[in-house]
Amino acid sequence: MNLFSGTASLPVLVMALALVAGCSSIGRTVDPAKYDSMNCTELNSALGSTARDISQTAITRGKVANTSVPRWLLGGTRVKTAVADRETASIERLKRQQDAIAATRARKCARSTD
Repeated sequence: MNLFSGTASLPVLVMALALVAGCSSIGRTVDPAKYDSMNCTELNSALGSTARDISQTAITRGKVANTSVPRWLLGGTRVKTAVADRETASIERLKRQQDAIAATRARKCARSTD
């Protein structure tokens, strides 16, 4: 068995994602007050940006969750689960941020009557 076969690149990908993701979702809170100073255009832009970030994070989580970890890689499944959980926490934080932006936008910006 060759340790440098094509299947070895999948665990390396999972571990790289773990390092890249780091602890980015831990300890961050949403501060709705920072959105009060934004105008409607900035709020719309922030809302779109947050939606894009949620989508990208969900795609990453899906790729990690569907990665096949070989049995010989000790702890590989645990790393895969930890990375997927971290991405889930990040999505939840982004959704809270999106809700805060949407609430501020609903309060500050008049709806179009077209």
